[in-house]
Amino acid sequence: MKNLPWGFRFAGVHCGIKQDAAKEDLTLIVSDEPCVAAGVYTTNLIVAAPVQLDRQRTPMADARVLVANSGNANACTGERGARDSREMAQRAALACGAEERQSLVMSTGVIGHFLPMAKIAQGIESAVSRLGRDEAAWLSAARGITTTDRSPKIACRSLTLRGREVRVAGMAKGAGMIGPRMATMLGIIMTDVRLSVDNAQRSLQAAVDRSFNCISVEGHMSTNDTVLLLASGTAQAEAIDGDDLRQFQAALDDVCVELAKMIPDDGEGATHLITIDVRGCASREAAYRIAVSVANSALVKSGVAGNDPNWGRVVSAAGYAGVPFDPQKLQLKLNGTVVFREGGPASFDAKALSQCMRDNRETHLELEFGEGNDEVRYWTSDLTVDYVKFNSAYTT
Repeated sequence: MKNLPWGFRFAGVHCGIKQDAAKEDLTLIVSDEPCVAAGVYTTNLIVAAPVQLDRQRTPMADARVLVANSGNANACTGERGARDSREMAQRAALACGAEERQSLVMSTGVIGHFLPMAKIAQGIESAVSRLGRDEAAWLSAARGITTTDRSPKIACRSLTLRGREVRVAGMAKGAGMIGPRMATMLGIIMTDVRLSVDNAQRSLQAAVDRSFNCISVEGHMSTNDTVLLLASGTAQAEAIDGDDLRQFQAALDDVCVELAKMIPDDGEGATHLITIDVRGCASREAAYRIAVSVANSALVKSGVAGNDPNWGRVVSAAGYAGVPFDPQKLQLKLNGTVVFREGGPASFDAKALSQCMRDNRETHLELEFGEGNDEVRYWTSDLTVDYVKFNSAYTT
């Protein structure tokens, strides 16, 4: 892939955590030189061991190694889980010629199970021997962090800063247990732009607030959510700032939004991606609260699954969000059709609108308020029988 950033090598291997030997379950990413690393993490009070380790180490100026496993979350595993995360970091660093403190760790999968450390140790050694810079190595690494995902989630951008082409690329995983701030998801964003530690952390947090913090599947917040930004700096001699930093932020936002949308679109059993635009609010927080209320309504989600333009469920979900507004000023559009305005129903062809929902993977809800100028865009999935079946039969 031509847009992969310089300065990194990647590998994904099967080490035996997943039963299917054809599926990668360990990912290794190595920076050729010390790189800046920033992180954003779950806000759940129940926090997995790798999150605790990474929180202590980021932001940092000299990261070298990221090791991640899928199929086991190493969450709710007590002191042994903390020791295992430290051992993962230590083994990966040693195998790559780095110091242990320069290593970061991610885990995702089933909660409450101890990591099979002998398998992970073997997997790290195997991954080191397969490190590469090409598309095959990148895709294998992206597959190594997936669990119930139907496919790896990747996104890339390139732009020109100070006369040189620079790159931003990311991989992510997530399909279920997805709730705002954040979700059961891992995200790894890499760039060859040179960033200061402070700007890396600020840029990542801003991008996450516009992307990964604006998605849900069922609103269930996880224990392992982590998004890391790794900046190798190979494209510039000095850290960017000013207009260059703003251009980088736009590219970073684009990559994160593209990855974030893939998660509810890949929601377990999902048949629709629902995009919710909330506009005309007194503050961004007010718009966000309304969007979350609508997105997490089981009635709204099941109605979309059934291609039912039942707008009453949407406006009532907005009404109990805890945000004051004048209902007479609210207008709701569904796939571009006005269905509610000035406190009452609008005239529309329900059969045609239902067919429009059936014919399109994406359903668009637009709520226009008359309280101000702030807005939020949010994404969620519909709620289907297949979601219930999957999560009733699968240990999560």
